[in-house]
Amino acid sequence: MQEDSNIEEIKIEDQKIIVNKELNIWEALIPVLALVSMLFFNVYVYGDDALSGSNQFILLLGASVAAIVGFFNKVSYKIMVEEISENIKSTAGAILILLMVGALAGTWLISGIIPTMIYYGLQILNPTIFLAACVVICAIISLATGSSWTTSATVGIALIGIGESLGISLGMTAGAVLSGAYFGDKMSPLSDTTNLAPAMAGGDLFDHIKYMSYTTVPTIIITLIVFIIIGFSIDTAGVTDVSDKLISIDEAFNITPWLFTVPVLVIFLIIKKAPPLIALLGGTLLGGIAALIFQPDIVLEVSGAKNLDFIAGYKGVMNAITVDTSVETSSAELNDLFSSGGMKGMLGTIWLILCAMVFGGVMDAIGALARISKSILSMFDSIFGLFASTVFTCVVLNGTASDQYLAIVVPGKMYAKAFKDKGLAPENLSRTLEDSGTVTSVLIPWNTCGAYQSGVLGVPVVDYFAFAIFNWLSPIMTLIFAAFRIKIKELVSK
Repeated sequence: MQEDSNIEEIKIEDQKIIVNKELNIWEALIPVLALVSMLFFNVYVYGDDALSGSNQFILLLGASVAAIVGFFNKVSYKIMVEEISENIKSTAGAILILLMVGALAGTWLISGIIPTMIYYGLQILNPTIFLAACVVICAIISLATGSSWTTSATVGIALIGIGESLGISLGMTAGAVLSGAYFGDKMSPLSDTTNLAPAMAGGDLFDHIKYMSYTTVPTIIITLIVFIIIGFSIDTAGVTDVSDKLISIDEAFNITPWLFTVPVLVIFLIIKKAPPLIALLGGTLLGGIAALIFQPDIVLEVSGAKNLDFIAGYKGVMNAITVDTSVETSSAELNDLFSSGGMKGMLGTIWLILCAMVFGGVMDAIGALARISKSILSMFDSIFGLFASTVFTCVVLNGTASDQYLAIVVPGKMYAKAFKDKGLAPENLSRTLEDSGTVTSVLIPWNTCGAYQSGVLGVPVVDYFAFAIFNWLSPIMTLIFAAFRIKIKELVSK
């Protein structure tokens, strides 16, 4: 990239930040303002259907605006395409995981795994404690696995089904699931973001986790209290008697506790640090085998054949993995619930991620991300201002770069020296990166995390945003601690 002398790259492991000396802050903000304006109008026109395709094209239009700004600032088309390519390449793992989650959901439906979870869950969980229980269950699973994505793709899907059967808002359930999942993701030493944040800030992993607990524990406690209050406030009239739903599930599926062995094995694989793709593939194949053993009639129905032989079994399982599948019951509510899009159902989310990466790639290529971060940092001089600028930058990058890792990497490297100059230990920065970069990613519909979670749980971001209490409260909590100088660790002179 020597053809543009005004551009340099700051390499960070496998990430880089492009600095464009020609670009000023107002030019850097033009694509952001254009994108926000176009998305606002598009959502106004399409409502919940905006994610069906129109928002994806708006992201491409936003990338076009950024490209025009780049051309006027001596950034070549070649550099933009290269950066887009790098951005899309970085999402390859996420895209494969999404496809495998779709496949897993299909086999876990026809095998009866998800219906079995719902069947027993309906008997254990009632509307009053359900939301708080979702937070606790997902927090435990996420702590053990280090992955909010795996948590939502396994127990999260089942909890969404239980909540719907109990008559609880999908947005509430999804918010509780994500609150617990991201608590565990933040605090687990197995989490990639938990390792990335101290690496970028120059701190130690376990010092980071210990210091992060000061803001994270109060946040999750407040989250639990709010969900307990909501649970007591829910109008449970007409939804506490679920016997008809239990009968419908029992009639449609062969319900047995043996089916729990599949999700237990998947979680065991992840705890043993098996790559998520391998764990999800194993769960998909085990789900297919379980379907043939426990639900042969459903496999036959899905295959469209008359007799269950090897070909019919293969076709039934393969249909569940790849395309739309549904299982009919005597309950209309459950009929809507017991359906899966398979790998095909994830294509809309993948489309959104790819378009978001195009916008983020062009923004990075023209140097807009670095310029915005630098300008925000220059606006503040106080210690609180430094924390506030870091939080704001992380949130802005989640919306502009559309990637949670960049929302940690860019501010981490940009602000490390500023924190040191203020006499602050790196734990302050790494904690702030997690409190604002990791958890807010799921609140942006076109961010890879927001797109993933929305696609997996089947709940639009706009529906769960207000109930993802832990996620939007975390950056507020870190600002409160900074404002009152609570647990602000200073550098120790050596």
